[in-house]
Amino acid sequence: MLENLWDLSLIALLSLAGVILLTMAVRIVPEYKRLVVFRLGRSIGAKGPGIVLLIPFLDRSVSVDLREVFFDVPPQTCITSDNASVNIDFIVYDKVIDPERSVLEVEDFTGAARGLAITTLRAVVGAMELDDVLSKRDEINQMLHEKLDEVTDRWGIRVMAVEISEVIPPRQIEEAMTRQMAAERNRRAMVAESEGTREASIKIAEGEKQAAILGAEGDRQAAILRAEGYALALEKIYAVAQGVDSKTLTLQYLDVLKGLGDGAATKFIIPTELLNLAQPISELVKKAHSK
Repeated sequence: MLENLWDLSLIALLSLAGVILLTMAVRIVPEYKRLVVFRLGRSIGAKGPGIVLLIPFLDRSVSVDLREVFFDVPPQTCITSDNASVNIDFIVYDKVIDPERSVLEVEDFTGAARGLAITTLRAVVGAMELDDVLSKRDEINQMLHEKLDEVTDRWGIRVMAVEISEVIPPRQIEEAMTRQMAAERNRRAMVAESEGTREASIKIAEGEKQAAILGAEGDRQAAILRAEGYALALEKIYAVAQGVDSKTLTLQYLDVLKGLGDGAATKFIIPTELLNLAQPISELVKKAHSK
């Protein structure tokens, strides 16, 4: 009975040891990770993804995440080249591209990258004036990206992007910027108002000019129409005059003389043409008497 218990206990111990050894020997590595394997303290490279077999008690592995990660750099006080202090915080995005070097070359690449980012930021901002720091964020991001990537490349880390979150100037500078912005807006408003007034004056002048042109054109057309009317009237008179004979004119003159006789005047001036026109009438009268 005791022997059976002993055998069962031995089998259980061996099974447990086998399970422990199997657990130590077999690792399942996901796609986004790699195992850097050390055998007796010497690196034999990065393994994975999939099933990785290790020699228990001889091999030691370090897991490395290949996904892109980020870390936030807390606000840093920096001095610009014109002796103005600004607080800047930014985010750094990086990614492991060489798992073995990221383990062998640096102990904590995230902490090392954060410290490097802080010193690089102060160096970059220290070479720029305050106005450039406030207005050229993209250039600062690019400069930080390039300088960080040069250093982290030897660690097997690639800096993917650097993004400045906020730039906070001193309170006095913020107040001055606010006043400057208000003055600039007032200036733009005055310029816009003056331009509007100028354009309105130009439009009014152009309208008056166009009205004067149209008025002159109307007067010219009216004068032309009046002249044409006079010409037509003269043509009508001339046409009628062509059909009037001497007898008709004589009768008209006699009618005029009758009107003169009815008046109160005692002296009359008779044109010679009237006497000439009256001769045919006198001749007709003489013929009538001779009959």
